[in-house]
Amino acid sequence: MSKINPPELEERLEDGTSPYVLDIRPRKDYQRMHINGSHNVPVYHDLRSGDESEFRKALSQIPQDNPVVTVCKAGIVARKATTLLENEGYEATTLAGGIRRWNGYQNNSLGYRLRATLAGLLP
Repeated sequence: MSKINPPELEERLEDGTSPYVLDIRPRKDYQRMHINGSHNVPVYHDLRSGDESEFRKALSQIPQDNPVVTVCKAGIVARKATTLLENEGYEATTLAGGIRRWNGYQNNSLGYRLRATLAGLLP
């Protein structure tokens, strides 16, 4: 399963090759903060508990002709959504670190810079 880092996602969102960004967090969390242009299918708690039924019902809302980037709080539950999408024939990837890392990147936080440096993403 592949992952995409915040700078890579931002580049794709800006260069016209925008993926379909699927945020699976609960609606109230999504409303509080989200990636511009993302779409919310609030199945985080279901997937976390192993229940795929609600997510499977929502598949018809997700376009198959566009790459999908799944987003959750920290990227862990989004991996389940990515795996399910891949198994259904979607081109899917997970936002590494979830919305937490995205916000750290957007805010250029010290925590993000330290993690990115240790991971070899920054010089």
